[in-house]
Amino acid sequence: MLKIVVRLYLITISAYAGAMYFVPDLIVQAFHGRYIAYNLEQARGVQRLVVKQFEQSPKAQWPAVAEVLSKDFAPLRIELRRQLESDLDADERGRLQSGQYVVRLGDWGYYETALAPLDSEWMVALINPPEPYDINMLSWTIMVLIGAALLACLLFWVWPHWRDLQRLKATAQLLGQGQLSERTLISPRSNIGALAKVFDTMADDLEQLLTQQRELLNAVSHELRTPLTRLDFGLVLLYDELPPASRKRLLQLVGHVRELDALVLELLSYNRLQTPGQMGERVEVGLLEFVDSILGSFAEELDGRGITWEVRAESDLPRLILDPRLTARAVQNLVRNAMRYCDERLVLRLSHDEHSCVLTVEDDGIGIPQEEREQIFQPFYRLDRSRDRATGGFGLGLAISRRVIEGQGGTLTVGQSALGGAQFKIQLPRGR
Repeated sequence: MLKIVVRLYLITISAYAGAMYFVPDLIVQAFHGRYIAYNLEQARGVQRLVVKQFEQSPKAQWPAVAEVLSKDFAPLRIELRRQLESDLDADERGRLQSGQYVVRLGDWGYYETALAPLDSEWMVALINPPEPYDINMLSWTIMVLIGAALLACLLFWVWPHWRDLQRLKATAQLLGQGQLSERTLISPRSNIGALAKVFDTMADDLEQLLTQQRELLNAVSHELRTPLTRLDFGLVLLYDELPPASRKRLLQLVGHVRELDALVLELLSYNRLQTPGQMGERVEVGLLEFVDSILGSFAEELDGRGITWEVRAESDLPRLILDPRLTARAVQNLVRNAMRYCDERLVLRLSHDEHSCVLTVEDDGIGIPQEEREQIFQPFYRLDRSRDRATGGFGLGLAISRRVIEGQGGTLTVGQSALGGAQFKIQLPRGR
């Protein structure tokens, strides 16, 4: 908003300065005859008095008379000039030859030089001096004060708009952070009152739709878990009653039921992260120790699969304030994803800069196509090579990880690893 005010003021003051520079000349040119007549009338009395002084003296004394008059009329200057040696145009020369007075206009239409004929050879010039430095500075000071007054008026007019637009911006940011009950509370009498009303109506509709969606998802998920639990329990009880040939099929059914139950749990987790206040637990942790505790649960599986893994950490890593449970889950999802697609190597890197700490998870797998790198963070999106549930999961892990990291003011991005596979980078703001 400040940029808009500055730009508007610069445009206004530039237009004002341009008008002060060009408009007077245009007006003087348009009404040149009237300005000439006006200045002739203004200077006529002085010119007659000066000419009379020359007429009362012999021609040989005219230079001395000019010098005396110049002192008496100071700061006006009186100069004796030959008509033939002066830079007169045809119109000025004709007027002087006919015994008429001539004026030359300066700035703002005031006369700069007034010429009066003494005879056919000589003329006397009455020269108006330029403004003194201090007067000129005072004139510019007046211009500056006018510009300051314009700025004050502009700020006075802009301030209500600025205040209301800032309120609108803050409300939009809060809505984006999940505070769906926030409203602008801008008066209908405001110049953006109509816009604020439309915005608040949109926010009401958005809150209602999202609330209904969350309530529906929660209700369906909870309702699904109960029969799934019963079905799982019932199938397990049937295991001992079935012949050995059917038990394998029963175990497959139990696996499908538990897979569906895991999907419901993932849906509930993802839905909770859309609710404000889910990042309530904030604990200060050491980044290296935090990552080591997460990798501890994967160490046996990594070694069992023959995957070479390592953690590369910079020295003097700062401590972070974060939600340990949700952040650990986000990192676990990334490590599990790397384990699923790597060939034989997995690397975690820990670094930091002035503003943030960076955790990257890299593998030497086939990587992720550039055109799909943003889509993989969408719920239920799985790469074509990951359509199989055994390798692709439900398509919610990365969506949950990004929502967890962004909910703490960080970012989660994906790129190409130097190892050849994918590189997931988490950036979390440093604690103050």
